[in-house]
Amino acid sequence: MSNPEHHQDKAKVLAAFGGKKGLIDSGIPSVIFLVVFNVTDELQSALIASVAVSAVLTIIRLAMRETIQHAVSGLIGSLICAWFANRTGNASDLYIPKLLTNLGYGSVYLIANLAGWPILGLLLGPILGENLQWRKDPARARAYKRASWLWVGMFAARLIVQYPLYQSGNVNLLGSARLIMGYPLFIATAWATWLVIKSGPKLRDDLRIGKES
Repeated sequence: MSNPEHHQDKAKVLAAFGGKKGLIDSGIPSVIFLVVFNVTDELQSALIASVAVSAVLTIIRLAMRETIQHAVSGLIGSLICAWFANRTGNASDLYIPKLLTNLGYGSVYLIANLAGWPILGLLLGPILGENLQWRKDPARARAYKRASWLWVGMFAARLIVQYPLYQSGNVNLLGSARLIMGYPLFIATAWATWLVIKSGPKLRDDLRIGKES
């Protein structure tokens, strides 16, 4: 029999990483850019199309009274990426912010893990009703650390593959790698994170919120 509590925790964990709508809102603009750029071979047209799609997605979320957090993030990201590419006239520069983002997040996850404060514990602890109590439970802390290493690996893999492609100036290969290592890899990492958290030891009963002496 399935555990209802596991299903609730799974939904909370996946929602923390944006959920399906978050992936769509922040991912489609990149797809549109690559398609339009390949069809027209015009940087300006591809940039305009990408930003326009982000704006439309934001308006749709507003009209449907849904959260616009990820749509707005996608719009802002599209504008920043477009500024980089338009400034130099080099389509590959569209991906500079993405590379810097992966470097930044990867470094933060790495440093936090080495310091004993895994990011996933800080992110998911409050969502799963544990707050920071997991730090008093070594087994639970190790589970969060193992899950966080998955994200360090994801960010590192993106940089290892995509930075050389950026240096080569091959927009198609870089864009394709960005798509393949974007949401498919993100979803796989989020799913693996859930499996690690689910299969790992639970927080000790005496540390659970509401059971503290």
